[in-house]
Amino acid sequence: MADQLKIKLSIADRVYPLTINSNQEEGLRIAAKRINEMIKRFEESYAVRDKQDVLAMCALQFASQYEQSVLEKDYDKEETYERLNACIEALDKELLP
Repeated sequence: MADQLKIKLSIADRVYPLTINSNQEEGLRIAAKRINEMIKRFEESYAVRDKQDVLAMCALQFASQYEQSVLEKDYDKEETYERLNACIEALDKELLP
């Protein structure tokens, strides 16, 4: 089991104490930094007063990015599968009597 760390992450001007596995620290710190950067961009670009609205917009942004990447990976898998099948069929035509 990985070593446990106690860290504090600041998100939207609030501090969140967490106990995590040491191998999670870098990812969590990067994620918190990206969230804070996105909050800042939303606050500068839109007239949003409520932090909850900004956080909801951040959550939607991250979730949609994730879902889009899943859709693109599924499309890539399907395209790869179709190409492999085409190669197999071409080889079968050449190699099999």
